[in-house]
Amino acid sequence: MSAQDTLKARQSRYGEFTDNSRIAQSLKDTMRLSTSENDGDGGWHTLSPDQKEALDMIQTKISRILTGVSDYSDNWHDIQGFAKLVENRLLTGSSYKEPTKKAAR
Repeated sequence: MSAQDTLKARQSRYGEFTDNSRIAQSLKDTMRLSTSENDGDGGWHTLSPDQKEALDMIQTKISRILTGVSDYSDNWHDIQGFAKLVENRLLTGSSYKEPTKKAAR
């Protein structure tokens, strides 16, 4: 499959790349501007790299849902997966290690 064929397939599933990019970047810009209004602790600057990347990827998936085929289940599945990677790391120290029932909340 050529790169052009891949681009055509992606466009049919996710819509125009320019539309997708505009929405994704707007969502990501909003996240980067976030700060806690409570006690000054919190916001984008306090997140770890994996938390930031997971949120970036989730926003990309959201923009694809909004500009493309919203019923494409893979996007919804991927959102869960990115959140799960962070959850696993918080509970076990490893993104890929599944928490045991004892380690779970």
